[in-house]
Amino acid sequence: MTHVFHRQLNTTYPRAVAAQGVTITDADGRTYIDASGGAAVSCLGHGHPDVLAAMHRQIDRVAYAHTSFFTTDVAEELADELVARAPAGMGRAYFVSGGSEAVEAALKMARQYFVEIGQPQRRHFIARRQSYHGNTLGALAVGGNEWRRRQFAPLLIDVTHVSPCYEYRDRRADETPEQYGARLVRELSEAIDRLGGENVIAFVAETVVGATAGALVPVPGYLKGVRELCDRHGILLILDEVMCGMGRTGTLYACEQEGVVPDLVTIAKGLGGGYQPIGAVLAQQRLVEAFERGSGLFQHGHTYIGHPVACAAALAVQRVIQRDGLLEAVRRQGAGLRERLQAAFGAHPHVGDIRGRGLFQALELVRERTSKAPFDPQWKLHARIKREAMAQGLMVYPMGGTIDGQQGDHVLLAPPFIVGDADLDAIVERLSRAVDNALASLPAGSR
Repeated sequence: MTHVFHRQLNTTYPRAVAAQGVTITDADGRTYIDASGGAAVSCLGHGHPDVLAAMHRQIDRVAYAHTSFFTTDVAEELADELVARAPAGMGRAYFVSGGSEAVEAALKMARQYFVEIGQPQRRHFIARRQSYHGNTLGALAVGGNEWRRRQFAPLLIDVTHVSPCYEYRDRRADETPEQYGARLVRELSEAIDRLGGENVIAFVAETVVGATAGALVPVPGYLKGVRELCDRHGILLILDEVMCGMGRTGTLYACEQEGVVPDLVTIAKGLGGGYQPIGAVLAQQRLVEAFERGSGLFQHGHTYIGHPVACAAALAVQRVIQRDGLLEAVRRQGAGLRERLQAAFGAHPHVGDIRGRGLFQALELVRERTSKAPFDPQWKLHARIKREAMAQGLMVYPMGGTIDGQQGDHVLLAPPFIVGDADLDAIVERLSRAVDNALASLPAGSR
C-alpha cells in the first residue's frame, strides 16, 4: 500500500530506479525512452555529469539562503546569463520554483506595475482558449484548459478568453495564414475595446502552445500584430515559454523566431532540465525601473525563490546547452524527427496533422481525415496511446480535449536535446506501434 497521494489514485505506477541519457529504468528492469522529456522538462536527458557536479559544489558551499536576507553568487550568475541572451530590453530575472509560480508572479508583477505608474484601474487579463499556464489559481484563471478549470471555476478571477491560433482547424479555406492571423488580431482588438483598453493589464499567451492543444505554432505575423495592438493600448504582453522556451523549439526563446519582444516572459522546465525545481520571470528594464521609482519592492515571494542549488543546476544546464551547440542540435534533430513522423504518419488514415517546431512536435488524431472529425471522447484514445506506448518502452505526452476541452486527441513529443538518430528511429517506430495498437483496441464501429 502507498501513502503517496498520486495523481491517479486507482493507478499503480512503475517505480523509476535509474535514469541515464534518454532513458529511465523501472524496478522491474524495463527501460523506457523518454520521448517527452517527462513534460518537456529533461532537455539534457538524465544524469548529466556536469549538472550533477555543479549541484554537489553548490551544496558544499551554500545549500540554502533565504532571499530576504541574502543573494548568492550562483543566483547572480544565472540572472546575468539569462538576461545576456534574452530578448532585447530584458533587465532582471525573478527566480521561482516552477512554471505555475512563474506565471503567477508575472500576473502580479504586471498588476503591480500599473499600480506603480498610477494606473490602478487596470484590472483585466485577456488570454486564449485551449491554452495552459499552470495549476495555481491565477495561472489556472488565465489558462484556457477547460478540463483543468471546470471544477475550480468558482475560485477563479474573471478573465476574457479569445480564440487560439489553431491553423489546422480554424483557418478558412479562403484565407492565407497571414489573413487568418490578422482575423485573430481583430478579434483581440474587439475584446480590448469591449473592456476598454485603459482597463486591460496584459494579454497572456504561450508562444508555441504546449500540452492543451499540442505544439500549435503561430501563423506568420500573428504575434507581431498582437504586439502592435498591445503597444497601441499600453497593454503588457506576457509570453509563457515555460514549455516551449529554453531551446525547445530551436532558439533559446521561442519568441525569437517570431521577431517579437514581450514585456514579461515566463520560463521553467528546460531552464533547469528537471535537475531541480526552478522557473523564472524575465522583466523588461522599464518595468523594473517603475518599481524602483515607486515602492521599491515587488510585493510577492516564496520560501524557496532563488534557491542556490536550483540556480546552480539551471546555470550548468544553460552552459552545457551553449557549450555543446545544442540549439543547433535541436534544429537539426527536430527536422529529423519531423521527417520520420511524416514518413510514418503522413498518410495514416487517423493522423490529421503533424505540427510543431524543433524538438517540440505533435500528432493530432482524427476519426476521418477529410472532415477532421475527432474520435468520441468516451474512448479516451489519448490514454490508450499512452498505455500502449509505455508497453512499448516509450514515454510520450498524450492529451484529450485538444479541440474544445472535450473533443480531440493529440500526442506531444519533446525528447532531450541530446537525442540521437537511432533514438529518433526507435521513438517513431514504437510510437507507430502504440498508435496502431491503441486504435485496434477501440470498440468495433468507433472508427
